[in-house]
Amino acid sequence: MTAAVAATTVSRVAMAALPEPISQVSPDTMPPLVPSTGRPYNPVVTLNGWTLPWRMNNGVKEFHLVAEPVVRQMAPGFKAHLWGYNGQSPGPTIEVVEGDRVRIFVTNKLPEHTSVHWHGQRLPNGMDGVAGLNQPAIPSGKTFVYEFIARRPGTFMYHPHADEMTQMAMGMMGFWVTHPKVKNPLIDEVQRDFCFLLNAYDIDPGSYTPKTMTMLDFNLWSWNSRIFPGIDSLNVRLNDKVRIRIGNLTMTNHPIHLHGHEFQVTGTDGGPTPKSTRWYEVTTDVAVGQMRQIEFIADEEGDWAFHCHKSHHTMNAMGHDVPTMIGVDHRGVAKQITNLLPDYMVMGERGMADMTEMEMPIPENTAPMMTGQGPYGSVEMGGMFSVLKVRKDQKPGDYKDPGWFKHPAGTVAYEYTGPLAEPERFQSEGGQSMPRAQRNAPPVEVQVRKPVDHSDH
Repeated sequence: MTAAVAATTVSRVAMAALPEPISQVSPDTMPPLVPSTGRPYNPVVTLNGWTLPWRMNNGVKEFHLVAEPVVRQMAPGFKAHLWGYNGQSPGPTIEVVEGDRVRIFVTNKLPEHTSVHWHGQRLPNGMDGVAGLNQPAIPSGKTFVYEFIARRPGTFMYHPHADEMTQMAMGMMGFWVTHPKVKNPLIDEVQRDFCFLLNAYDIDPGSYTPKTMTMLDFNLWSWNSRIFPGIDSLNVRLNDKVRIRIGNLTMTNHPIHLHGHEFQVTGTDGGPTPKSTRWYEVTTDVAVGQMRQIEFIADEEGDWAFHCHKSHHTMNAMGHDVPTMIGVDHRGVAKQITNLLPDYMVMGERGMADMTEMEMPIPENTAPMMTGQGPYGSVEMGGMFSVLKVRKDQKPGDYKDPGWFKHPAGTVAYEYTGPLAEPERFQSEGGQSMPRAQRNAPPVEVQVRKPVDHSDH
């Protein structure tokens, strides 16, 4: 019976009983939503996002998602015209408990049809959300209903499975967390539980709308449709056990790297990982369509970088056709060019760090390529970059930004002002396994003989 529900629009009587759609337009990280009804659980914190409230209806947990065009502030001074859910891209996180019967009303306010696929869930085939295969697509202006039991705990996501290339490129996606109903031997209690989705866009400088036909050359790499310095820090208490859930809906893999700590991968799309498969590392690769859940003890105070280790993914609005000009003396030609173009500026002759200091005019509604001010100057980052802030005086459950870390005396790298001796050159390098022939060998005369054509003989 439930499989048939998704394939029909909602009757007028049911429409009158729809849960009220709730929207959020603030780009800030919202506090965790502590459950007031249903089974209790320890809620997650969605980085630069929020959790969707629900209502209980005869033992069923009901949500209302609205697919619609949204305006997302990706960083201060830079907004994008995207598609999302309930006022934002990504849409709100849905949190439930293992064993919950869940009913999700999906209202389509897009200019075309859509559907919702519940990525990684075990559910009736007719609720899987692939338009044309499992259900009719949801027409514009209509509301469909999905209903199933959250059968296993874990980290999941939701996204369209109708005109997927366009709709996901426009930002349609969201996070889903199913908490365990009872103590699970593979799922530890944590004090902080964060989640975010990796997504990417190709938005020309000065414009607002992503180019949906891009397959590889994206210029904005984001966490929850935010780019540094617009990505909030992850603020935790010293010695907290921290869980971070990451889902990848970009077109490439992302080696996610944490400074100052070692973590373990404790969960994937398939659920919690067996403890025999876990080991400590500082970088884990999250492939396309995958979820990774990492856990660690935040036992080192400080402001620790947390980012994708692909260096081009920590930059904003980067052009891919800029020539490398390191070591090229621009002075003569630059003077001639500025006579014609007064705003012309030399780029990259000493590397690209100068870009963070130049007051170079950029189009309106464009994020600088490298930016972000730290306590010691420019951080020179963008894209998929944030900071884990670990503080001993951060109160339990307090997610407010504690400001910059105050380093104890003598623990910051400093300039050396003493004499510098000439370096000793190491003289006993090893040779090649197959050395080249000696250059003083006598020349070899080579005689070339052309083949003779004997056909006439």
